[in-house]
Amino acid sequence: MKTSIFSYLLAISLLSPVMVVAANASSDTGSLKQVQNKGVLTLKAAFAKRMPSLKVSKISVTPIAGLYQVVVGNQVVYMDAHAKYMLDGDLINISTRKNYSEQAKSAIRLNAIASLGEKNMQVFKPAKVEHKITVITDVDCPYCRRLHSEIPEYMKNNIEVRYIFLPLKGENDRKKTESVWCAKNQHAALNLAMSGGQVEAKTCKNPLSKQIAAANKIGVRGTPAIILENGQMIPGYVPVKQVVAELHKN
Repeated sequence: MKTSIFSYLLAISLLSPVMVVAANASSDTGSLKQVQNKGVLTLKAAFAKRMPSLKVSKISVTPIAGLYQVVVGNQVVYMDAHAKYMLDGDLINISTRKNYSEQAKSAIRLNAIASLGEKNMQVFKPAKVEHKITVITDVDCPYCRRLHSEIPEYMKNNIEVRYIFLPLKGENDRKKTESVWCAKNQHAALNLAMSGGQVEAKTCKNPLSKQIAAANKIGVRGTPAIILENGQMIPGYVPVKQVVAELHKN
């Protein structure tokens, strides 16, 4: 497992994380942009020096002068240009309610899904695809089964459902998931498993390890978790009508 930025900072006794909620920024003049760009370069060098074992995915300016958004793996934090201080929490513009942290996390989720690819998912595709959702699911999860029972409704609403499996209940759960993937008819096997039936035990080359890694990158803590087309994550089960409403809103 990769070292998290939080455990790393704890180990070297830096700053405990706190939450930041922000209002609007100052001017956007050319001189300010030059200062911000210089700050990004300064922070890259300072971060590499202070935390050489951690790889930064992206450093971005924020609306707050001197504060930068840092993406490390699937973690989003905020630091000063010299990497002396770190803030952990969502950065929100109170006036517009824009969540800068959620934007960064959405990009991380979409990148993880794209990297995995549909060939490594089980996909339920309607005749006409108008929207796509990606669902992190577990065949032994009651609320995942409830969501799966609504697949016909998703199809009627022209929503493609792409499943990433995350077996959380041990070895038996993983074996059952592998049997579903290795079945001659994957959809029929999944329907049977999700209804509580016994799927014929099978093994084959499968992408379960890749799926679990993708779910971890997305930041899933429990199943089901629904990822919308814009990267927004809806944790837990919600009725299909609510998901449809969210898709139309975006």
